[in-house]
Amino acid sequence: MSDRPPPGADTLDGAGAAAVSSAASRPITQGELSKLKWRCRRGLLENDLFVERFFDRYEETLTAGQAQALGRLMELGDNDLLDLLLRRREPQGDINTSEVRQVLEMLRTRGASPDVVQ
Repeated sequence: MSDRPPPGADTLDGAGAAAVSSAASRPITQGELSKLKWRCRRGLLENDLFVERFFDRYEETLTAGQAQALGRLMELGDNDLLDLLLRRREPQGDINTSEVRQVLEMLRTRGASPDVVQ
């Protein structure tokens, strides 16, 4: 039994790509937000401060795609996450996606409004 998708399953036609994009850009529900906040609790205070500031700024406008990218960052160990947040490193490997980089910049940005990313 293979964990790989069938051939061609990873390519989307125009309609399929639009559906994925639409799903990723939808606002998350209050229930999804609550679960995400619980999942984002960290062992290092420094990480918690970044995450708390992120939610203070973006919880009203957070999309499903951004929530998924934040979840991927939360899979990292505390020290690895802190290295990314403090710009000691940049995302590598399977977390180096445009969505993860966007959310990482949102986490790193100080004093920006939700629609401005430095």
